[in-house]
Amino acid sequence: MSDDRKTKAQKRADQILTFREELSTLESEQVFSLSQDQHAAIRLYHDGLLQRFSQDQDIDTTNEQKKLSLGMQIASLIGALALAVSVFFLFFQYWGAFSTVQQITILIIAPIVMFVACLLVADRESTGYFSKILALITFACFVLNVAVLGQIYNITPSDNAFIVWGVLAFLLAYRCNVRLLLVAGIICIGGFLSARMGAWSGFYWIHFGQRPENFLPVAVSLFVLPFWLVETHRRFTGFLTIYRVFGLITFFIPVLILSYNGSASYWPMSSHAIEALYQVIGFVTAASLIAFGIKRGLNDVVNTANTFFIIFLYTKVYDWWWQLMPKYLFFLLVGLSALLILFVFKRLRTLPLSEQQGVEE
Repeated sequence: MSDDRKTKAQKRADQILTFREELSTLESEQVFSLSQDQHAAIRLYHDGLLQRFSQDQDIDTTNEQKKLSLGMQIASLIGALALAVSVFFLFFQYWGAFSTVQQITILIIAPIVMFVACLLVADRESTGYFSKILALITFACFVLNVAVLGQIYNITPSDNAFIVWGVLAFLLAYRCNVRLLLVAGIICIGGFLSARMGAWSGFYWIHFGQRPENFLPVAVSLFVLPFWLVETHRRFTGFLTIYRVFGLITFFIPVLILSYNGSASYWPMSSHAIEALYQVIGFVTAASLIAFGIKRGLNDVVNTANTFFIIFLYTKVYDWWWQLMPKYLFFLLVGLSALLILFVFKRLRTLPLSEQQGVEE
C-alpha cells in the first residue's frame, strides 16, 4: 500500500500548494485576509506536513520539484526504451559467437536475473524510476527468451506466446506502476483473444487481422473493465484511463475499417449494406460516448470519442463531396463543419457544473 500512501500524500501536498496560491491571490485582491498569527499557524502546520511527506514518501513539495520530477520521468522513459532496444540488438549482434548451450543458458538466465533485480530495487526505491527501467528491460529479455527459443527448437509459432508475454507485462506493470507495460500487456492479451476468435472462426491464428470484428469483444471488455476497478486502482495513476482509451481505439479502428471494407465482416450481407451499417454504428457510438463522457466527467472518453467522430465525419464528407464540387467549396464546407463542432462543444463546456460532475478515475 506504499504507492497508495504516496499518491494520497502527493495529492495533499498539491492541495496545500494550491491553497497557498489562492490565499495569496485573495489577499492581493483584498477579498479576504488572515491575521499574522493565523498566517504563522497555518504555514507552520503545512510546513510540518510537507516535511513529513517529503521524508516518508519522497514526494514533490514545491512547483520546482514537480518540474524536475517530470524531467526525470521523461528521462527514465527514454532510458528504459533505449536500454530495452539495446538489449534486443545486443542479443543478435553477438548471437552467432555462442554455442547452442550458451545461447539457451543466456536466454533462461537473463530474464530471471533482471526480474529479481527489478523486485529488489522496487522494494528499496521510493521514487520508482530505476525499478521501472529494470521492469522494461526484464520484459524485453523475456520476449527475446520466448521468441529466440522458439527459433532454436524450430517450434511452430503460436498465439499462446501472447499469453505469457501479457501475464509478465501485467505483473510488472502493477508491481512497479509502469503504464507502458500495462499498454504492452493489453496489446498482448488483446492480440491473443482476437487471434483465438479468428482461429475459432476457421482462420489460421496469424491472419486474425483479416476480420476486424475479432477485436470488438476485446474492445468492449477493455472499456467496461475500469468501471469495476475504480476502488482497487486509485493508487495506480492513469491505469483506468489507459484501459478506457485502448478499449475505444480497439473498437473504433475496426468499425472505421469495416465502414469502407464490408467484405472483411462476418455478417452474411452485401458489402454495401455492411459498410452502411458500420458507418451508422461509428457515428452513433461516438456521439453517445461523448455524451456519456461528459455526464460522467471522463475527459479521456470525451476526447477519444470526439476524435473518432471527427474522423468518421470528415471521411464521409470526402466521400460525398470531393468529386462533386470545386475544391475551394469542399474545404469551405469542412471549415464550416469544424466551426459547427466548435460551437457545439463550447455550449457543452458551459453547462452548469452540476451537470458535468461525474465519476473520475
